[in-house]
Amino acid sequence: MIKEALFYENIDEKTVKCNICPNHCIIKPGKSGICKIRENIDGKLYLTSYNEVTSIALDPIEKKPLYHFYPGSYILSIGTNGCNLQCPFCQNWQISTQITYRENISIDLLYQLAIEKNSIGIAYTYNEPTVWYEFVLDCSKFFHEKGLKNVLVTNGYINEDPLLKLIPFIDAVNVDLKGFTKDFYKWIKGDINPVKRSIKLYYKNNIHVEITNLVITDKNDDLNKVEEMCKYIASISPDIPLHISRYFPNYKLDNPPTPLNTLRNCYEIAKNYLHYVYIGNALIEDTSNSYCPHCNNLLIERTFYNIKTYIKEPLCPNCKNSLYFVF
Repeated sequence: MIKEALFYENIDEKTVKCNICPNHCIIKPGKSGICKIRENIDGKLYLTSYNEVTSIALDPIEKKPLYHFYPGSYILSIGTNGCNLQCPFCQNWQISTQITYRENISIDLLYQLAIEKNSIGIAYTYNEPTVWYEFVLDCSKFFHEKGLKNVLVTNGYINEDPLLKLIPFIDAVNVDLKGFTKDFYKWIKGDINPVKRSIKLYYKNNIHVEITNLVITDKNDDLNKVEEMCKYIASISPDIPLHISRYFPNYKLDNPPTPLNTLRNCYEIAKNYLHYVYIGNALIEDTSNSYCPHCNNLLIERTFYNIKTYIKEPLCPNCKNSLYFVF
């Protein structure tokens, strides 16, 4: 199903400019933007995968990854085609870089599935939800009205106006902060500044925020830059959890997997600035558990997606200080 897009303008009678993200694609008739699913049809911009999914699953919330948002729960997760960045290391390149088979599904049916599966809500993930904006907006409004949760797993590469329109319906977000230099974002055909702005806007609007950083060998593993990134996150709030993720060769990039020692070094640096730091895609002892930042009391033990929690509210049972958790 197609639906006329929001946030676009006509350049002339036939050409449109998409304003959903900082790419501001200029699109001729019959062509699509970088994302591949926002297409100019007869001088109007349409989302061509409005209610069409490539992927649907019931996932542990920890898989998003969100470690501090309803720990131990499950969430209905959906995605479609397309992305607005061009990462040579993309882990979901099969659906994000090309048009694949999609199935129609209604918002009503998604809601029914969420209820049947005892899901806390719905997560827009697998591909970049920004490029699926019109569907994500409508679906999130519906789920919000029904009292269920909306989660974005996103690169944060979205313009401010569409973000502010979506924010009232979003409960939690994991932002993939891919690097911390202009050159790195230039390499993936983007700009870091809109991503930094998005993180601030999410947090300032009382959305639960967690951040993932995939550490890529010889690309964004400079420890000085990692420290700058951690200082930046802490300037917003030291409570924001950071997930340091191990890179493995994928798609067009064959750099060696991230050395475990590099991950440990990044972890130790991050712990100097942030209260909650985790390592993903690697088994390194005691880097998946949550501890109270005030008294170091063990709060949650994690082994992959199996968790044992010792808290039921955002309050440390030992020192009674508040914690950055949502239950």
